[in-house]
Amino acid sequence: MKSWISKTAIAIAMMVALPVLAHADTWQIDPAHTNVEFTVRHMMISNVKGQFQKTSGTITANGTDPASAKINATIDATLIDTRVDRRDAHLKSPDFLDVAKFPTITFKSTKVEAAGPGKWKVTGDLTLHGVTKPVVLDVEGTGAPIHDPMGNTRAGASATTKIRRSDFGLIWNKALEAGGVMVGDEVAISIDLEAIKK
Repeated sequence: MKSWISKTAIAIAMMVALPVLAHADTWQIDPAHTNVEFTVRHMMISNVKGQFQKTSGTITANGTDPASAKINATIDATLIDTRVDRRDAHLKSPDFLDVAKFPTITFKSTKVEAAGPGKWKVTGDLTLHGVTKPVVLDVEGTGAPIHDPMGNTRAGASATTKIRRSDFGLIWNKALEAGGVMVGDEVAISIDLEAIKK
């Protein structure tokens, strides 16, 4: 196969719409307009991309203080999609995510720090494959909140991070005859998030 993914959270995580927080106390992540994508090296020569099809959660803050932001996000690991059914099945198996035991990937923020105009560093706990590790998300706002045609207030942000899958116990691999391994250890995660004011 075989390429891999993850998360996160992560995820995993992800899930980081800080600009939203300057305008309201509680926002709901919109699964229909939020995307969590991952990229991993395949056979030392190319990158394979995939995504998780459902992310949910909330973002809350005290008034207009971004440093008070609390982000709780959940990714449905069973809905991984790399456009290849056989590969997706392998990624769901005990060799990788083992979704029968660990059906979700979660991210819970622990600290938010300003990193420039419209930018933040968001530290949080990513739980993947039953293992929890701290990660730092680089977050950038995508503009001021807007009102949609249905009268909802919406806002968005983008976030990126990198993790090592081996840190989360995801160690399946195969050696290549020419040297190197089939699946890279580093996983790049990209998040595009949209949230609705509750």
